[in-house]
Amino acid sequence: MIEIKNLSKEFQTADGTVEALKDVSLTIHDGDIYGIIGMSGAGKSTLVRCINMLERPTEGQVLIDGQDIGALSKAELRKARREITMIFQGFNLLMQRTCLKNICFPLELAGVNKTDAKKRAMELLEMVGLPDKANAYPAQLSGGQQQRIAIARALATEPKVLLCDEATSALDPKTTHSILELIRDINHRLGISVIIITHQMSVVEEICSHVAILDEGRVAEEGLVSEIFSSPKSKAAKRLVFPEGADEILLDSKGERRIRVVFSGAVASRTPLIAKMAMEEHIPASILGASTRSIGDKAYGNMLLGITGDDDMVRRAMEYLRSIPDVLVEEVTDNV
Repeated sequence: MIEIKNLSKEFQTADGTVEALKDVSLTIHDGDIYGIIGMSGAGKSTLVRCINMLERPTEGQVLIDGQDIGALSKAELRKARREITMIFQGFNLLMQRTCLKNICFPLELAGVNKTDAKKRAMELLEMVGLPDKANAYPAQLSGGQQQRIAIARALATEPKVLLCDEATSALDPKTTHSILELIRDINHRLGISVIIITHQMSVVEEICSHVAILDEGRVAEEGLVSEIFSSPKSKAAKRLVFPEGADEILLDSKGERRIRVVFSGAVASRTPLIAKMAMEEHIPASILGASTRSIGDKAYGNMLLGITGDDDMVRRAMEYLRSIPDVLVEEVTDNV
């Protein structure tokens, strides 16, 4: 288990002190895939670098299985980092080494003999789906293939924790999906805890079970991905979950009420939901904004409706929409 307790980090700059992290506390359980998300400058990368002490926090602790990582000696920290490995947006492969030798590199540093290191590296090449690239150089590979080699290298020392700092940001959507599938498979197969640092809600939605949203160095909101995506409470979470800003649409006519409908895996129907509500319940509604998509036969996303009517009509509309499985409904009463 990873426990981040009251973590703060300050940097001294020419313009004064910058507070990158402010009293951050999180708990990440063994085997979890945990997302940390926020806008640029929120403190995400600083936080992940504090977890393995590439950055020393100004205050607070990072405990891994009860051990205070910040209290370790240099030699103890080097040993601990074999169990807390990291992959990056830029892959960080050694361009003059073959893929096999890139994977062998951390094993060499750990004192593993060449025969055992090569055997382990070949097993990892198989695991990441590139057994035929042992003698290729990174420059000969695509971006997705390079990241697979970086993942294999990160797994070489059999870590307990894998840190992913914007690991898919440089990849196209299809390649991103394949890398996330690989990380999920590794998590299930090896039981490794994974921490995903990203600015992309789609990444968190696809792979993470829990998420923390950082805003200006603080934890604005945390919890199950399904709960935060369905009903974000903080302004920072709402900005990320509803990037189109639909909540900011002004009321166009006197008496219009706004209802947000969130689809979290509802069975998609060929009959338009709003038209069906109008026909069956005689409740007309205008669509003020929507961001939805279908995955298989399931619908995901959100929709903002405008309803002009009395309290009874709004109540009936909400009851009708709530009767649909995997649909959450709330009235929007303030702007974000």
